[in-house]
Amino acid sequence: MLIRFFTTVRQHGVNATPKELLTLLEALDAGLGSADLDAFYELARLCLVKDETQFDRFDRAFADFYEGLETLPNPLDVDLPEDWLRQQLIRDLTDEQKAELDAMGSLDELLATLEERLKEQEGRHEGGNRWIGTGGTSPFGHGGYNPQGIRIGGPGKHRRAAKVWQQRQYRNLDDNVEIGTRNIQMALRKLRQFARTGAREELALDDTIRYTARNAGMLDIRTRPERHNAVKVLLFLDVGGSMDDHVRICETLFSACRNEFKHLEHFYFHNFIYDHVWHDNSLGRQAITPLGDVLHKYGPDYKVIFVGDAAMAPYEIAAAYGSIDFMNEEPGAVSFERLRRHFKRSVWLNPIGREYWDYTQSIGMVRQLIEGRMFPLTVDGLSQGIAALSGKA
Repeated sequence: MLIRFFTTVRQHGVNATPKELLTLLEALDAGLGSADLDAFYELARLCLVKDETQFDRFDRAFADFYEGLETLPNPLDVDLPEDWLRQQLIRDLTDEQKAELDAMGSLDELLATLEERLKEQEGRHEGGNRWIGTGGTSPFGHGGYNPQGIRIGGPGKHRRAAKVWQQRQYRNLDDNVEIGTRNIQMALRKLRQFARTGAREELALDDTIRYTARNAGMLDIRTRPERHNAVKVLLFLDVGGSMDDHVRICETLFSACRNEFKHLEHFYFHNFIYDHVWHDNSLGRQAITPLGDVLHKYGPDYKVIFVGDAAMAPYEIAAAYGSIDFMNEEPGAVSFERLRRHFKRSVWLNPIGREYWDYTQSIGMVRQLIEGRMFPLTVDGLSQGIAALSGKA
């Protein structure tokens, strides 16, 4: 059975190896995780999953393997408001009322009905017989009575559900789902170089123990500067025009970067880098910063991230006075090359899907200027970009 479980986990995309399976076997032989299903779940996830972005895949594999914990079809894979499933009422039924509920149709009919309910329901329901809720006779929800329903949330009561829709708390960690602040931060954390800087101090436990021992047991507390992420990041964001379609995802990336990096500076540009950028959109031309000032102020150790769709007329990159907003005396390609050569590592993140890049000439031109280090603005693409900034790719 354990081999079939391992195979199921692999089929759901978890990168578990036979080595992890042997670790799980050793833990089970030692008597761990054998008390109940919850304990085995915790142990198996600990042994088999080494990347937290795959927690949700493991949850789906575990649910798929064990009878009564199957996942629902993808069209129903939505999150319900928490208050819909908060039980406040327990309804008692007579034997006659329970008997009337015994024939509720096939599982396919239940799933089809649930899909309709999800489209129609707008609020919380309790003690009813139709909507997703608690404490009633509806086939959808928990805390009530229905012999062939689908339990959604909450603990099992009568153990008679045809299916159980388990809450998947790790869903937003998966690197295959839509990008969000949480999974962006997970990717950005791979770009970490810790250093002890600043005035704040933390307990140096090893030194405290050593000096206390030398002092015949008299406590001698030792401290040291607290560690901080010492990576320095410059973020250049394309704004306006076609980038208006990608405002939300760019705001999410910007928010995650601000939370993750102590040394973060940002500038804006439109379509492409020319002889100046700006720091505040609301001030417009009053806030422009000559590109030369950027090169003088920020050292080559800064990691540079450009964010833009790179979709423009080719002459905006290759020709003098090609900018649609400014009279640039030198081609944007020259300004961009000067910036790229100053900083040791830089990448370009593109919110347009990789499958569309070959249809836009300007994207190909920018990819060539960035020496191929253009990545899609997805969790997986961001991870690849961070690896390139770290010198691992």
